[in-house]
Amino acid sequence: MTASVLPSSPVAFSKAGWSDIAPYFDDLAERPLEAGTVDEWLRAWSRLEELVTEAAAEAMIAYTIDTSDPEKEKDHLRFSTEILPKMEERSVELARRFVALGYETPELATTLARFRTSIEIFREANVPIFAELEELSARYQRITGSMTVEWDGVERPLPQLQPFLKSADRAVRERAFRSATQPYIEERAALAGLFDRMYELRQRAARNAGFANYRDYVFPAKFRFDYTPADCERFHEAVERSATPAVARVLEHRRQRLGLDVLRPWDLAVDPYRAAPLRPFQTVDEFTGKARRVFDEVDPVLGRQFQTMIDERLLDLDSRKGKAPGGYCETLHFRGRPFIFMNAVGLVDDVMTLLHEAGHAFHAFASHRQPLIWQRHPGSEAAELASMSMELLASPHLAQPTGYFTPEDHRGAWLEHLEDVLLSLVHIASVDAFQTWIYTSADGGDAAARDEAWLRIRERFEGGVDWSGLERERVARWYRQLHIFMYPFYYIEYGIAQVGALQIWRNSLRDPVQAVARYREALALGAVRSLPEMYRAAGARLTFDPALIGELVQLVEEQIDGIRSQLPSAPAGR
Repeated sequence: MTASVLPSSPVAFSKAGWSDIAPYFDDLAERPLEAGTVDEWLRAWSRLEELVTEAAAEAMIAYTIDTSDPEKEKDHLRFSTEILPKMEERSVELARRFVALGYETPELATTLARFRTSIEIFREANVPIFAELEELSARYQRITGSMTVEWDGVERPLPQLQPFLKSADRAVRERAFRSATQPYIEERAALAGLFDRMYELRQRAARNAGFANYRDYVFPAKFRFDYTPADCERFHEAVERSATPAVARVLEHRRQRLGLDVLRPWDLAVDPYRAAPLRPFQTVDEFTGKARRVFDEVDPVLGRQFQTMIDERLLDLDSRKGKAPGGYCETLHFRGRPFIFMNAVGLVDDVMTLLHEAGHAFHAFASHRQPLIWQRHPGSEAAELASMSMELLASPHLAQPTGYFTPEDHRGAWLEHLEDVLLSLVHIASVDAFQTWIYTSADGGDAAARDEAWLRIRERFEGGVDWSGLERERVARWYRQLHIFMYPFYYIEYGIAQVGALQIWRNSLRDPVQAVARYREALALGAVRSLPEMYRAAGARLTFDPALIGELVQLVEEQIDGIRSQLPSAPAGR
């Protein structure tokens, strides 16, 4: 095979080892690079990365769909621990060649900034460290993906207990909560040991790159050019000041509606206005068909894009034994297609998760028009703006005949989501504060100290729920947060994006057509503009201002009050 002739499909790399891919990087390293050849050289490099990353993505998708298959795990690990770390090393070498050329255009400004940062922080000694971290992440997925419980004589994966957390029978809810938490309690020692090693490796990688700790390393590593650790602390404080009291009011209203003396953690998902939980769909076909109609209403272009995903089998949505937990949208850069993975069980939460992941998918479709792979994928703060905004922009269209709910049920679902917005701000702040403590504290490597810090930080942000006698269960919550294990510090982005999405939603209350148009324009920018510019294009501000965050929390509370006034006034009495 001639190294300079790239394969026509990622399939050619599906079983490749690094020795099969390295010659293509050798070829790019040796090609003449000057003003007259730079555009062709960049296109060839971009196409190579598209091919390899799509092959890697396909392997990852196959493994998360079935974590019990050793061959799929082997394929995934070959990419994540062998090929991708070595590809990153060679990509930094190519970036050095390109930066040294002095070739600059406005469209490549953000790409060059990222290249320069990658060059500055790259250390060859970190290549095997990040490879081992990928192995440990796969182990985490294997442990959590295999978790099941016996429920009424049936072995079920943990996501399938979610409907029982919404039961009107409090005893059923408590049993579901304890059952879903017990596997994490039982695996606490194994997961803590796994994290011990992850912590050690990440801190070592940071020191290798000249940083005091992994928190300080991760800001440039994630290309966080537009905000600082101090800004994140301002976000924590703003949430504590405005969202935490708002959540306390939401939970107190819930306690009164349910007629309880105190709220316990198994009382947080049940609908206080209905005797039975909303079941918006019964089958995956119904789930996707209604979603297609909802997106048509938001914008016909988005509806057609979602239909493409249905037609090309780019969705895996139902919960099954052996699937990895959680949900994600992965971009297949060669084809310019997204893939959505989730664990749906027929609840309102599933609808909102699909809206969220579809926002990522629409971002992938829109940004693929950018010619080079580095120009398409912005930071997570912009990616999550796309997803969280879609949750809010699509919500008015969830009522029948287009969507999933009767008008009355739609009000209940919308109320549940707005309450979740407030709860999520509190959760996001606590997760980011916890990760900050882990990597900046002298005790971050101590498992018992981590658990104690989690409890302390949750107390700071989370009130209104009685956790007495449930310390192990409360600690287990952070072991269930896969981001902390697999994607450290990927969480503040959700909070930053939620603040932006609420601004876009506020715009949509005045002019929905214009709000969606600006949203789509921002998605099409990909990564060719700075983060503040992308937010401005979408009609929002990148902000950590406590006053603005307080205004948005107040808007959500006002909307919640308005919906409550339209719902039955009699207490649910359970």
